[in-house]
Amino acid sequence: MRGDLVRKLMARCLTTGLAVVAFLAVALTGATGWGLALAVAALAAAAAERRVRQNADITAETVLLAAGILVGYARRLDSGFDPVLALTGMVLLGLVLLVGPLRDAGNLEIRAANLPIRTWTPLVAARLDGALLALLAVIAVAAARPLPAVVALAAALLVAGACGAVGLDLARRRFRPSAGGGPVTRALRAHQPEFLLYFSAPPGSEYQVTMWLPYLERVGRPFLVLLREPEFLPTITAATSAPVVYCPTLRAMDEALVPSLRVAFYVNHGAKNSHCVRFTQLTHVQLHHGDSDKAPSANPVSAIFDRIFVAGPAAIERYARAGVEIPAEKFVVVGRPQVESIEVRPEPARGLANPTVLYTPTWTGHHADANYCSLPVAETLLRRLLDRGATVILRAHPYTAQNPASARHLARLTELLAADRARTGRAHLWGAAAGRELTLTDCVNRADALVSDVSGVISDFLYSGKPYAVTDMGVDGDDFVARFPLAASGYVLRRDMSNVDDVLTRILDTDPLAPARWETRRRYLGDFPAASYADGFLEAARRELQPGWHAPAPRASAPAGRGTSPLSPTA
Repeated sequence: MRGDLVRKLMARCLTTGLAVVAFLAVALTGATGWGLALAVAALAAAAAERRVRQNADITAETVLLAAGILVGYARRLDSGFDPVLALTGMVLLGLVLLVGPLRDAGNLEIRAANLPIRTWTPLVAARLDGALLALLAVIAVAAARPLPAVVALAAALLVAGACGAVGLDLARRRFRPSAGGGPVTRALRAHQPEFLLYFSAPPGSEYQVTMWLPYLERVGRPFLVLLREPEFLPTITAATSAPVVYCPTLRAMDEALVPSLRVAFYVNHGAKNSHCVRFTQLTHVQLHHGDSDKAPSANPVSAIFDRIFVAGPAAIERYARAGVEIPAEKFVVVGRPQVESIEVRPEPARGLANPTVLYTPTWTGHHADANYCSLPVAETLLRRLLDRGATVILRAHPYTAQNPASARHLARLTELLAADRARTGRAHLWGAAAGRELTLTDCVNRADALVSDVSGVISDFLYSGKPYAVTDMGVDGDDFVARFPLAASGYVLRRDMSNVDDVLTRILDTDPLAPARWETRRRYLGDFPAASYADGFLEAARRELQPGWHAPAPRASAPAGRGTSPLSPTA
């Protein structure tokens, strides 16, 4: 996204610029102190860049800074040629050349959490870049003091020793692998997981996993979470007691997929899903991470899975409407277990004096045809809500900040809410208060009505029985409801906001579509008892784990939406 690109470019320019200026200040001027200070600033910028660009190649900048720091050190000592300082320079050069390859080799190793083992070598290898930057900063400080050159040499040899230990262990793993598998494989064999949750996605997508973890744990069978990107390891480890395994390569996956596994669950259509689908001994089940009328919710890639768990019959119809032919036998209606804690309002609440309205703008999507984001026109909506005395909960999509224009629009909306809260005392919520401190269920339960873009939030809110409005940000006009049928039980808000007052009157006062929403709720969220709503998913998942159970062989002549539509988890 453009926001990420801007941040990466800024980080790159800052690191390179400071490194060049620091070297020139030390090598070409007499301002050694200033040059060393700039070198430390450049090292801090390099460390920050590593956070933005985890695989950034900063070898040239590191060499330049090391050279500048050693030149400054020699000037501070003012003792001519110093063999100890020269040896320090040779050690630093070796470290600069070795740290990158060792880090890359470590990144190819399997890592695990929530298992009774310590995979310390990959962890240390991943931190060697930071150790080298810290070492250079220590040497720069020693030069500024100045301390004897032996201090710099000792610090360099300490880091070199860590690099040597990592290199030897990585070489042993590569050229003399254990016949019974590595420690992660042995620990997983002892754990005997029956299923796995496979996950690969861009940064910031961990919500796709965390929404399913409580229900997978309620299945009551041992399982593991298999990740393909390392940045998710800390957050997902903190969200579950199940083993979490990071597999950077196909070889690492071969180690993690132990014989006890029967089923693999997926929460998106990531490109790397094919790396796991190739294991034909497993039953592959797509869960999705929400139910909406968005185009990605009828992705043809779903056909590669053995089973497709959907919230309600409407999801099956959605595939057929998009022309995606998938055998009906692959679909299993399991409900949307995440809505079980949503409070249901059986009777419409009309004419509330001080209503609370949840506004959930989505992000711009990867492509123009999937851009349903209403943030560019949302200021008019919020002003009208404030004029009606509404309390607003603004819960933006986690990806919003990736687009600079969306981030600016969101900042403007938060300024508007902050000003109104200061003036009126109304308890508007936004940012972390609405997005992290509260769950979506908390927000839905607090709200009397919803205004949302086309997204899975509407399906979840539908469970409450309360009114909602859907923004039409495209050029569909009269065809909008045909493309997004969930809008038929809501109120369509036009892109130009020309009908905003009428729509707000309907969701906050008259609500003429209240009776129609209950049938829509059954179609989108299944027909399960409220007291045991999540059991639809739990029973379906347990059935897939039964020994000897196999999904029926698909019939090519039975496209989605034709023949019998499964209306229960036993279909």
